[in-house]
Order: sequence, then C-alpha cells, then structure tokens
Amino acid sequence: MDDLSLTEVLFEASTAAQGALVELEDWGPNRERPGQYRLDVAADTAAVAVLSKSGLSILSEESGRTDGPLPLLAVLDPIDGSTNAHRGISVYSTSICVFDADGPRVGTVVNHSSGQRFHAIRRSGAWRDGVGISPSKCELLSESVVGVSGFLSGDLGSWQYRTLGCASLELCAVAEGSLDAYVLGKGISLRPWDYLAGLLICAEAGASVSELDGRDPWIRSDSPRRPIAAGTQSLLREILSIAAG
Repeated sequence: MDDLSLTEVLFEASTAAQGALVELEDWGPNRERPGQYRLDVAADTAAVAVLSKSGLSILSEESGRTDGPLPLLAVLDPIDGSTNAHRGISVYSTSICVFDADGPRVGTVVNHSSGQRFHAIRRSGAWRDGVGISPSKCELLSESVVGVSGFLSGDLGSWQYRTLGCASLELCAVAEGSLDAYVLGKGISLRPWDYLAGLLICAEAGASVSELDGRDPWIRSDSPRRPIAAGTQSLLREILSIAAG
C-alpha cells in the first residue's frame, strides 16, 4: 500500500469514528472499564473495522492488539480527549500512526470539532487540510506559548501556557505554529496512541522533538513515555534544561 492510499485509509477510519459518535446517544462512562466512555467504545469499533478491512494490524487504546496480514501496525486512539468530548469541550480527535519495519511511516490526526485534518508522511512533510505546515520560530521560553499536560513546578517566568487536554491536537498546534512547544508536567506520562501521530506530524513539519527522560518515543507497545516538542531546537534545549533541573 502506498503512502497516499494508507493516508486515505486512516482518514476513512477517523471519519467512521466520528460517524459513530453522531449516532451514539449516550456519551457517558462505560461501567465495564474505569476511565472509559461509551463514546470511546463506539468510535473504536468503527475505526477498527476500517483498519482491519484494509489488512492493518492494530494497537488500540480501547481494544488492544489485533493482527492483520500486512506488515503495518496502526497505533490508534479512537478518541483522544474523550473527557473533553463527554463534557462538551470541543477539543478531541482521532489519532492514528502507522509503523512499518523502518518505524513511523504515516500519521493522521482529525479534529472532530473543527473538521481539520492533519497528516504527515515520513521524509515527505506535514499538512493541515492538504496545505503544508511549519512550526513557529520562537527561540526563547520567555516569549513562548506552551501547551502543558499536568502541573509544572518552579518559576514559570513570563511565558504563557495552555492546557487543552488533548495531546494529539496540542502537538499538531506545535507543528503548525499555534503553540511554540508542548511539554508534560512532573510525573505525567502518555501512552503511544496519545502522541505518536502528533509527534510524527511535528517532526515532519520541522519541529524539534524528544523525550523528557531520554528514551525512544517511537515505540510500538503500550509503554508510557514523556514526549516533548518545540518549534526550534534552542527552545527545546531550554525546556529540557529546566526539566532536568
């Protein structure tokens, strides 16, 4: 399957997830699993059906691992920001990153409130609604607007921060320059399905990406990681130096 065809499959899966939400009356908690909503299950069922039909193996936050005939693994968060969705906060998405033998190959993030579609293809670039994107040129933390998950300790200085509750869209905001960086607070980590597609979109847009504990963020398992992204390498270094302190 070529890159463009694969991208269309991922967008089709995201559209199916959104369609499942439109048809779902109860977006409330799923009593069978703590922290899960009925909207998560409905979106997962719809997205997995599309990905499976295309022959992809799947690692989903909601339904675990499903093996397919193709040597491609789709790491899926059917609804990233599901608490936002449940509470009527319009910041939530479907996030999918596909791995081949060489690592992350294609990533898509669809903003279900705005309809914006982000995608990236390895060594080819990143786009929002088909138009190429690039990060901000901000060099200094004191002049930056940073997306944050969790609480930050220490002196925040004069920089501004936003907490949106949806890592995939916050990373896309770094990729397009709306945010200058994205960082996790002390003790906070993410699972790969939360961040992989957004981090690939950042990297392909030209942002600098890393992991706060020095580990490889490009993993195909459900292990926790602490990804970080910034529009410039100098801004990333400044944030890392503060985090290390």
